[in-house]
Amino acid sequence: MKIAVYPGTFDPITKGHLDVLHRAAVLFDRVIVAVAENEPKNPVFSLDERMAMIRENVDTEQFEVRRLEGLVVEFAKKVKAKALIRGLRAISDFEYEFQMAQMNRNLDESIETLFLMPSEKFFYTSSALIKQVARYTEKDTDLVPENVYRALIEKFHRE
Repeated sequence: MKIAVYPGTFDPITKGHLDVLHRAAVLFDRVIVAVAENEPKNPVFSLDERMAMIRENVDTEQFEVRRLEGLVVEFAKKVKAKALIRGLRAISDFEYEFQMAQMNRNLDESIETLFLMPSEKFFYTSSALIKQVARYTEKDTDLVPENVYRALIEKFHRE
């Protein structure tokens, strides 16, 4: 079985993330969405909330959602993954992603990093922008799944 790991904070998961995930599913038998706590990013949603939102949007036959602790390369070895999936949007993502891929290769060259681009309609979508818009408006941008939109409204617009 060919297994890949798609790591990230996913705070929250967007349709761009899901687009990349489904592209990876064409290439791999199983894709593990590895959700990182990532405290330096000060996530709006708890790790459990993020994992639940992702699970509501994926087919559990081909996808698995798990907590990521430690280095992603070590996690990938533990789950017998052959590749790490990373989404690339704009050119500004490239330098950071390139550095991370090179470090991961340095740690274990048997695990490849594959860069997948989302559909053009999600190319400029980011969790940070989604949260910024949701903080100041209840407008549905149609860039996140319905359950995520509801969670954002609940988080930022409780009365």
